[in-house]
Parts: sequence; structure tokens; C-alpha cells
Amino acid sequence: MTALQQQGAAAKAASYTLATAGTAKKNQALEAIANILTERQAEWLSANAEDIAAAREAGMAPAMLDRLTLTPERVAGIVAAVRQVTALPDPIGRADKTETRPNGLIISRRRVPLGVIAIIFESRPNVTVDATALCLKSGNVCILRGGKEAIRSNRCVTALMRQALASVGLPEDCVSLVQDTSHETAGELMHLDGYVDVLIPRGGAGLIRAVAKEASVPVIRTGEGVCHIYVDDEADLDMAAKILFNAKCSRPSVCNAVECVLVHRDVAADFWKRALPLLDEKGVELRADEEALAVLGTRALPAAESDWDAEYDDYILAVRTVGGMDEAVDFINAHGTGHSEAILTKNYFKAQRFLDRVDAAAVYVNASTRFTDGGEFGLGAEIGISTQKMHARGPMGLEELTSCKYVVYGEGQVR
Repeated sequence: MTALQQQGAAAKAASYTLATAGTAKKNQALEAIANILTERQAEWLSANAEDIAAAREAGMAPAMLDRLTLTPERVAGIVAAVRQVTALPDPIGRADKTETRPNGLIISRRRVPLGVIAIIFESRPNVTVDATALCLKSGNVCILRGGKEAIRSNRCVTALMRQALASVGLPEDCVSLVQDTSHETAGELMHLDGYVDVLIPRGGAGLIRAVAKEASVPVIRTGEGVCHIYVDDEADLDMAAKILFNAKCSRPSVCNAVECVLVHRDVAADFWKRALPLLDEKGVELRADEEALAVLGTRALPAAESDWDAEYDDYILAVRTVGGMDEAVDFINAHGTGHSEAILTKNYFKAQRFLDRVDAAAVYVNASTRFTDGGEFGLGAEIGISTQKMHARGPMGLEELTSCKYVVYGEGQVR
């Protein structure tokens, strides 16, 4: 067996123990993880500092460095998320459907873990903890494969979490990290049939598409985030400018950041007078169509056709002028990735039509797309934001990490 096959076999063995561990034991493990991350955060921060130094030397872009960086405040937020997951109801064992058939059989549908979940993700150390917490609470074992940029951070925090698991009597292999970050191990993980029940890629569009194309184990696609905001001719333009600024600039490297703004031509000049001073604070580069260029002048660059499908993960924004809501919806459905889309308008009927017609996991009226997040949706955290329609859609919390089994009680019935 290869090293990764041995890791998969250990994970599969641990999954049988964790599936029947019970809520109290799982909560005890999560509390132990929260405590050890608090008490020994200096070790995690030190490892992360080494990752940051190496990334700077390699020329990593500032927005991506932000994704990689841990601070005491961010660690505190990660620990708080673990405790939020601890406090959530345990979905395992819950019967969401029970009926008695005419022949007397009692048939119940119960929630059960998926089993072993493999997660391939990029340079975000918080994902290591978020994924572990959600998997543990939902009775799933996880195999984590992070990017090379965060390998020191991930090794440190995974070792800490494994110690926490052992301290409460659960197998350390309920969580494990693929130590080798080469493309070869990623490829092997995608074909770890018999050990991995589902694979979740979490990162940029290129990673997600490559995994979906290559993997032989089941895949849940997450995180492709070409998100749009449509500024209607009946929008509150001051509010619209602030929402756009938040959606683009609060954290441009995440998947719920807006990448393209569609502005109704009747309010374009007035809107940009309000929005530009805010975007200028962060030096946002605008890539605009011809009609928008006439308004923006030298403040924007001409957009290429590829800009309408780009996930920049940076302070770059595509700008397009439209003649109305229906044109905006058609454009979004053609170029969006099914993640998060927003309309800014005071017209109730337009808002409802937008909600009905736009095909995405999360659709907003007069709010920033940045709210598409497990914590903001009350899920404690998320394993990822699913942009597909099978099994799960949107932020994936505890319930989305379960499947079901039918339990049938009889008294001698035969067919």
C-alpha cells in the first residue's frame, strides 16, 4: 500500500468509531480542540509566520497573503467558530421522516454521516479547523490536503487537533493531513476509491474544475465565485455604493466577493460619482465596457471578453452597463458560477422577479454578497459553498455533511 492508501485505511477504520461516538463525546472533542488552539496558539502563529515569510519571498500577491495570514484575532474567531459548531444540534440519528405502512412496517429515514470526507484546499489555514469541526460534529472523518503555501501552519494545527482527539478517547485518525503537497498526491487522493466517500475541493476555479474532471470518487463542487451586483435605476445610490465597496473590498480574495457590477445606464453617471471615491481608497482597478468607459474615462481600462468570466481574487472589478433588470439577469445567468448574486433596488416587484429568475445558491436584495458564509447563515461554519444542485447547495453546514439510511421495523412481515 502507498502512504496515502494507508492513511485512507486508517481514516476508514476511524470512521466506524466516530459514526457511533454520540453527541457528548463529539462535543467533548470539539471543546478539547478549542482549548488546545487557545492555549497553544503561539505555536500555530509561529508556524504561520514561517509560511508568510516564504510566501512573501516567492512573490505572493497581497490579497492571497491576506488569505494565508493568521493573527491572534483570527485565531480567536476560529476558536469561536469551533464553539459555535459545538453548540449546534447534532444531525446524526435524527429521523426526518417516519411512517407506518398498511402492512404494519414502520419505516424511518435517519441522518447518518457520509463517512470519510477528503478536502483539497488552498492557502487558508482556517479551513483546516473549520472542516475538522464540522466533520467531527456530523460524525465524519476528514483527510485534509492543503496547499504548499500553508503546509507549516496546517501541520502544526493538525497535530494539535489530533492530540485533542486522543485526549478524549477518540482515534487521532478522525483527522489527518496529507503531508506531501505535490500534484501526485492530489491526483492519488482523487482516486482513493474504497477509502474516500466524497471529495470536496475548496479553492479557485482552476482547482475545482480540475478535481471535478479528474476524480473517480464522488465530488461536491464548491467555491467558484464569479459574483455580480446589479445596480437598478431605482436603487438607493448611496447605499449601492457602500454595498459595492463592501462586496469588493472587505476581502477581495474570498469566493463571495463581487467580481462584476452591472449598472443601469440611466443612473450610471450618478452612481459612479458616489462609488468611485470609495473604490479609490483601495485602488480598485476597473475593467469596463465601452459605454461605461464613456462615463469613467481614464479611471477604467477597456474590458476584454475574458473579464466577464474572471474570478480575480484581487482589487479588480469588471464593469458593464445594462438597459434593465432582464438584461442584467440574462447576463448573470450566462456568466455567473451559481454562487451569489445581488440586486440593489427600491422596487419590490423587480426584486421578486430577480429572486425568481437568477440561478444561484444565494440571491440578495439590497445586501452585500459577502454574507454568503456558514457563520453568517447560522451554520457555525462551513465546509465550503456548494455551487452545484445535487445533494447540497450554498453554505455546507452539518446537515449537508450527512446522508440517510432507512430503518425498518417489522413483526414477521414477508412479501
